[in-house]
Amino acid sequence: MIRVLLADDQALVRAGFRMILQAQRDIDVVGEAGGGAEAVRLVAELEPDVTLMDVRMPELDGIEATARIARAGSATRVVILTTFDLDEYVYRAFRSGASGFLLKNGKPERLIEAVRAAAAGEALLAPEPTRRLIERYATEPTPAAEPRLAELTERELDVLKLVAGGLSNAEIAQQLYLSHGTVKTHVTRILAKLGLRDRVQAVVLAYETGVARPGSRQ
Repeated sequence: MIRVLLADDQALVRAGFRMILQAQRDIDVVGEAGGGAEAVRLVAELEPDVTLMDVRMPELDGIEATARIARAGSATRVVILTTFDLDEYVYRAFRSGASGFLLKNGKPERLIEAVRAAAAGEALLAPEPTRRLIERYATEPTPAAEPRLAELTERELDVLKLVAGGLSNAEIAQQLYLSHGTVKTHVTRILAKLGLRDRVQAVVLAYETGVARPGSRQ
């Protein structure tokens, strides 16, 4: 069972999300927060698998709440939900430790998919806002070397570049002539060596350090 916390300052929005998610046999909404500060507190108290976090909330916005949750070492995966399709929000959310980004006007099926993907430790890299933000904010890679990258093997660097290009494990396996299981193992090792929570953080690091370049899928 995937345990979910809803964080949104609009009660009707929370009710709608709850109705959609509770209809799934594998998802249980364990709590609701009307603000960022309350969300941080409830994450620590309830330890949900996934937190659906609104951006604009009173007292503490969703981006800062996400950052505090990440700094506290929580295992919860945060998916940012907003009505604002703005690159700034997406970038700040991922830098703060979010595992996904969805617009509130999306289809219910997409919400359910996001929760399941986040709970499985996967990243929501397909939406256009995600790819667009990477290309906009990563045009000037950080010149300073990232020491952790030296720990990666040549093959792991190849896999990281393809992950940054938005390719799935299956697509990476096909391009590098590897088995799906081998690619999954490489990704797991990359995250462990770099001390990252998920693929989203790996993508951000890859672009910021110049391992990957905007517009490149290889």
